[in-house]
Amino acid sequence: MKIIAATEKDFEFLKDRDHHLKEKLILSKIRDREIYLFQDESAAIIGWMRYSHFWDNTPFMNMIWIEEPYRNKGLGKKAVDFWENEMKKQGFQLVMTSTQADEDAQLFYRKLGYKDSGCLLLDTQPLEILLAKKLN
Repeated sequence: MKIIAATEKDFEFLKDRDHHLKEKLILSKIRDREIYLFQDESAAIIGWMRYSHFWDNTPFMNMIWIEEPYRNKGLGKKAVDFWENEMKKQGFQLVMTSTQADEDAQLFYRKLGYKDSGCLLLDTQPLEILLAKKLN
């Protein structure tokens, strides 16, 4: 898997697939290099990752998506490792993410060294677990 920063030419792809991100924010996140794309050996896009900053100072992975046929092959770990290394290069010592309590992703993140750091409970959704990891 090759990991590249999204460019403006990827706008339509992201708009059509990432339904958690408001369309008006896509271009600014692309320009800020906060979206990465995952490509297979033929350069087809097989997933993406995007992040923002919690409290405006801590990298927070908002989304990681890998298309179904490519799951359970270690690509998610490779993507998270890549992102953590990029954040280290930028001088960050802590990264965060979250997942809902009814999702298996919490097990994935814990296996990668993320620690439970809090939670958020909204009326209409399952408990959201906040996870953090210190970068060495």
